[in-house]
Amino acid sequence: MFDQISGTMTFVSYRDPNLLKTLDNFDRSVDFLRNSDLNDNELTKAIIGAIGHLDAYLLPDAKGFVSLLRHLTGDTEEDRQRMREEVLTTSASDFKAFAEVLDRFRTEGIVKVLGAQSALDESSVNNPGWLSTLKVL
Repeated sequence: MFDQISGTMTFVSYRDPNLLKTLDNFDRSVDFLRNSDLNDNELTKAIIGAIGHLDAYLLPDAKGFVSLLRHLTGDTEEDRQRMREEVLTTSASDFKAFAEVLDRFRTEGIVKVLGAQSALDESSVNNPGWLSTLKVL
């Protein structure tokens, strides 16, 4: 997920019993994008998914909240239309270019994990000093 307001890029996994493998997979997404050859069908599916996310159906309460957020952040209909057009003209080479952006997260990104104590303990055993824990609940 990418939050265009804050500039935060987020990879998320839910109730994942394989913390270290998942973090490794997040890091390897760069290599996947660099080495993938998207065919027209895969590219079309990715574009449809992105447009569906941009123009998702909203219930009235969510529509009001999103309208407020767009007003507060200055997100205009012209900006949204420009984004739609950029998504619709996305090419396979854009995915490869995005790999270069993601590559910076491997070295400059911050990893935050919210998980079971047992999973955190296991990751610390396998990688001493890698993880600093803070109990929140």
